[in-house]
Amino acid sequence: MKVLLIEDNAVLARQVSEFLGDNGVVVDYAMTARHGTQLALNETYDLVIVDVMLPDSNGFEVTKSIREKSAIYIPILMLTARDAIADKTEGFTSGADDYLTKPFDLHELLLRCQSLCRRHQLYQPKVLKVGPLTLDSVARVAHRNGRLLHLGQIPFQILETLVEAYPQPASRALLIHRIWGDEPPETDALKSHIYQLRHILDKGFDYPMLKTVTSLGYRLDLGAADEA
Repeated sequence: MKVLLIEDNAVLARQVSEFLGDNGVVVDYAMTARHGTQLALNETYDLVIVDVMLPDSNGFEVTKSIREKSAIYIPILMLTARDAIADKTEGFTSGADDYLTKPFDLHELLLRCQSLCRRHQLYQPKVLKVGPLTLDSVARVAHRNGRLLHLGQIPFQILETLVEAYPQPASRALLIHRIWGDEPPETDALKSHIYQLRHILDKGFDYPMLKTVTSLGYRLDLGAADEA
C-alpha cells in the first residue's frame, strides 16, 4: 500500500508515517495543500490521508481538487479535530470516503486505510482498456489491437501500473516499489524490463505507446488520440 499523508503537524505526521511504515505501508508526506495536491495528481497512490486544517488552504479544497482533476479515483481519508456533523457533512460532500476525528488511535487509522483500499479494489474493473490496449488484471494477459502480448511477470506489472496511471506518467520510484517493494535490486534492473516491455508492446505496430518522461519515469501514449 502506498499512501500520501497531507498534514502540517510535523509531530503527528512523523508518528503516523513511522507507524504505517512499520506495518508495511509506504508513506509520502506533504505539509501544505499545494504540495499535497501536486503529489496526488502527479504520482499514483492507493490512498490519500488529508488533514482539514492546512496552512495554505484546507482539506475540503484539496479533496475537491483531487476529485475534479485526477484521472483515476483515489480513496481519501480526512483527519480533523472538528467533530461537528456540519464539518463531517462538508467533508463527505467534498468527496472524502472516510472521516477520522483527532485524537485517534494509530491502529484504528491503519484499519481504516486497509478497509478503504480493499473496498476500492473490489470495484476495480478486471479488464482495463487504454486505446488499443486491453489488460486483464485477473487472467494476467494483455492485448494490443487484439494481438496477444507475450509478457513476463515483471513487464506485465510495469504495463499494469502504466495503465492504472494513464494519462499521468508512472515514476521510476513507483514502478520499482510495485515490483520489488522495499528491497530494490542494486543494479538498474528496471531499465532492462522496460526494454523488454517496449520491444513486445511496440514492435510491429503503427506507433510506440511506451514513452520515457525525462527525469520522472514512463507513460503510455495513444499517438494522435492523445494530441486531440
